[in-house]
Amino acid sequence: MGECLLEVREVTKRFPGVVALSGVNLQVHQAEVAALIGENGAGKSTLMKILAGVQRADEGELLMDGKPRRFSNVQEAQEAGVALIHQELNLADNLSVEANIFLGREPRRMGWINQKVIREEARRVLSLVGLEISPETILGELTLGKQQLVEIAKALSTNARVIIMDEPTSSLSMSEAEMLFDVIGGLRQRGVSVIYISHRLGEVKALADRVIVFRDGKNAGNLEREEIDHDAMVRLMVGRDVSQFYQRTLHQIGEVVLSVKGLRSVQHPKTPVDFQVRSGEVVGIAGLVGAGRSEMLAALFGAEPALGGEVTISGVEGLPKSPAEALSRGLALVPEDRKEQGLILDMAVKENMSLASLRHDARGPFIDEAKERALAHEMTQALRVKTPGLWQLARYLSGGNQQKIVLAKWLALKPKVLLLDEPTRGIDIGAKEEIYRLMERLAREGMAVLFVSSEMEEIMGVADRALVMHEGRISGEMMRDDFTEEAIMDLATGRTLKNAS
Repeated sequence: MGECLLEVREVTKRFPGVVALSGVNLQVHQAEVAALIGENGAGKSTLMKILAGVQRADEGELLMDGKPRRFSNVQEAQEAGVALIHQELNLADNLSVEANIFLGREPRRMGWINQKVIREEARRVLSLVGLEISPETILGELTLGKQQLVEIAKALSTNARVIIMDEPTSSLSMSEAEMLFDVIGGLRQRGVSVIYISHRLGEVKALADRVIVFRDGKNAGNLEREEIDHDAMVRLMVGRDVSQFYQRTLHQIGEVVLSVKGLRSVQHPKTPVDFQVRSGEVVGIAGLVGAGRSEMLAALFGAEPALGGEVTISGVEGLPKSPAEALSRGLALVPEDRKEQGLILDMAVKENMSLASLRHDARGPFIDEAKERALAHEMTQALRVKTPGLWQLARYLSGGNQQKIVLAKWLALKPKVLLLDEPTRGIDIGAKEEIYRLMERLAREGMAVLFVSSEMEEIMGVADRALVMHEGRISGEMMRDDFTEEAIMDLATGRTLKNAS
């Protein structure tokens, strides 16, 4: 391990009514991938903003190369060699790649922007991240994964020695994520250090030289390379043993509630899908990105047009033509992107929770505010939503609590079938556990639950039965007792299994 490049000593940061960080310590060595993990609200993002010059610490000190530093702004941090890559990329889609890389830092010659230097330097840093594209390419024409690499190239153009990556794979496909991992390996070889923040513990285990764990704004422990495993990370994050993390109880599976025959989506018009879900059953849909899982749920819910097929819900036939029709028949969908499709971020908790129920709880053309408050209070208690009050804007809550609000909105309608698209994406381990318990409780109460997940461990831990999709079709079906990672991956990549029905 190289020399200590960056060190945080006893840093404290307070906000009104909240101590975000309390005397935390952190070391990052040269050419090291140091993973920082913890539940939402543990203080990870606050510390990263301090390191990147976005915020200033109230107490404690920051050292670079053993010398005390205090960054007043992002430019000072970048000049010292620290760059932050946000989870939501800070790029302009309508500008070229080269313009994005040097935006606000354009080299000049006699007062004019030196386009030749920009192009040459853009080519150099793009080659460092393995992007063989023209610097003149408009950024919006690139995939999200390649845009992520442009952000890293931008950081390298500032001669960054420490690059902070906040949930860098949250929106990437598997192939794009693997490309990113290769780039991280290349950065390490060139002596660049990476602080890697992720809820995906499998990635952390594969990439990290060392793991630093925060809990409730304090250091909870460190793990050296040989100590890094899933259980050890989770134990430090939540402060308890989670060997029974996926707790399932046997309960009665009822009659078929949802029957789908020949459902065809616009994205996969030649591959009809057939399956059934029973009351009290939790069915997981596995598969690689692009397999057609989300598109199938959207077509089933009427959010996207279906090209054909038969859908029977509780004995009533008919393919829903719109979400309103799907809801009226007892179908509800929690979408993958809660911020864009599930919430109105600048509305309060109670308003988001009551959105789907307004028609039922209105007094003529007016909202029944008493019913709205009562509903929100009931759902907040039932789902254990952590919020200062029902008036709090949704955007200021953690990802896990935002997801609970989306769930509450639909559960208030008491659906017969609950469709969940990546229900735990981007939320911490404790919130995941609460979502799993909720799914278990709903199934025990007789609801049919159908969920999509890209996390193999989640499918194997939560589902009673798994449907595996490949290129728009269901390539196999497995019962819980037959689950293995190898068997699911075989089906997800198009292979067939003898024990798959």
